Order: sequence, then structure tokens, then C-alpha cells
Amino acid sequence: MGAAALPGLNVFGANTFAREQQAKKKLIVGIIGAENNHTVGYGKLINIEKKFPGVEVNYVWGETDAFALRAQKEGAIPNIVKDPREMLGKIDALIVDHRHPKYHLPAAMPFLEEKIPMFIDKPFCYRADEGRDFLSKAKAMGVPVSSYSSIAHTNETFDIRNQVKELKSFEQIVRYGVLYMGMNNKYGGIFYYGIHSVQPLMYIFGEDIDEVKVTEKGGNWTANLAFGSGLMATVIFTEKYHGWNTFIVEKEGIRELVSKIPKSNPTRNYVDMIKMFRTGELPRTYQSILNGVSVLEALEKSVSSRKWEVVKYVEI
Repeated sequence: MGAAALPGLNVFGANTFAREQQAKKKLIVGIIGAENNHTVGYGKLINIEKKFPGVEVNYVWGETDAFALRAQKEGAIPNIVKDPREMLGKIDALIVDHRHPKYHLPAAMPFLEEKIPMFIDKPFCYRADEGRDFLSKAKAMGVPVSSYSSIAHTNETFDIRNQVKELKSFEQIVRYGVLYMGMNNKYGGIFYYGIHSVQPLMYIFGEDIDEVKVTEKGGNWTANLAFGSGLMATVIFTEKYHGWNTFIVEKEGIRELVSKIPKSNPTRNYVDMIKMFRTGELPRTYQSILNGVSVLEALEKSVSSRKWEVVKYVEI
């Protein structure tokens, strides 16, 4: 498996010209899911702060009435729908934002059928086989779809990747990250927040993770990721610290990898999403999306087995 693709990939050929002609027209966005704070965040960024002129979040569906009302009020979203399909024919782009990834693709399918560009919150889906079927259909229909961790998909991450390319040698990586609500949370266990620890490693060091092993002692969890290149990464999961840090072990000692560029506003994850809605340009390859899900599946198996598990990639 190769390294994650840099933004700029476009697989839609002639569709691109038509999408570019729409770039200056109003773009109406709908959101499925309001349990996460992300939905309020989208509303604030787009509707209140006006970071993307010409774009409006006009519709939201919530898992409960309370979730929907909060998103509407705090995100200045005009319309609540009782059924997501009420948005069909009214929106130009879709965001799917459930906490558990098993709900993502069933909710998105009616909109794929109508060729609506969509961003699906991390992780893309709960099973890579299901994701392959969905993305294969999207590719055949020429519908732009993307999904990524907001922690991974930043200018800072790509800056760190460029720094790593210049390093002479190292074999050990340590990643420290939050696993919100613990390993046994009801939102998919390691799928819920584990992607924020795993995807940055794949962006920076490559997608050739062959095997994984999860260990636990006294409620403390770690995961070892063995890369085909010979690199070994250890991920330390915590519920107590809300942050993400990456270190490498060199001959001179342990060093934290830190971006040397300022944080953008709005951040790259939002910019690339809106750009995809406007032009059809994919922020990352479909294969890269599936690779991340495959690694999470192997980690999930190891949570139960406590053994090394082979990452079984699916091809698109």
C-alpha cells in the first residue's frame, strides 16, 4: 500500500468542468446527524462566521429532537427535517456525521443515488467490504465522496510528513492520543476516536501497516503497528488527555515531531471538503479511505484476541 495521496486528485474527468461552472453559485448543504458537536461547528463556521461565502448549511436531521434543536440554535441552521430523505432535491452537498460509523453508509445511500457530493465523518464506515461497495458505486457514477480525520487532514500534518522525508533514519514511532469514552465505548470502540491516532501515522509514514497488536493492563491501552517498511509504531491511548502527539526514536534520542507552519483558519479539512463539493476534486484517494478502515478492523480484532492481527486490505 502506498502513501496517502496529497490533495489534488481528480477522477471525474468531464464532470469537473461542469462543477467548476457551479463554483460561484450558492451551495446548499444538509447534515445528517447532530449528536456530535461537529454539526454545531459546521453551522458556526459556515453560517455564522461566513468562512465560505456562498455556502449555507440549511438543513439538519438529528438522532433526537433535542440534538437537532441544539444544532439549529447554536449553528444557525434554518431547517430541521424529520427524515433525512426530506433533503433530497433541496441540497447540493451532504455531510453525514453519526458517532457510530455503522450508520454512515445506509444514511448516505439515497443521496449517492441522486449523485449528491458528500463528506462522511471519520471513520468512513464500520467494515471495509461495505465501504468498497459504496465507493465503487460512487466512482462508477462520478459522485465525489470523501472522509478523513480532522486531526490528520491538516497542513500541519503534511508539513510533518515533509520533515520526515528529510530525516536520515529511525525505526521507532510513539503516538500519544485520546480514546474518548474508552476502548469499550458504545460508538464502535476503537473506531470512535482511534482514527485520530492511526490516520496521521498513515499520512506521515505510509499505508503499509501489515500487522497490529493491542494490549491492555489496568485499563491502560496501547497498540503496536508493524509497517512493511520495518517501522514500528506504538500508540498510547488515554481518556485523560485530549490531545495528539507524535515522537520518533533516533540515535540521538526521542524527539517530538512538530509542525513548523502556522495553523490556518479555516483549517485544511474544511477547505478541502468545500472544494470537493464545488469542483469534485478528491482530497484523498478512495483506496486510502478504505485502508484506514482496514487497519481499524484489525485493531478491533486484536482488542478481543490480544494477539497480532494481519491487516486485510480490500482493493477498489
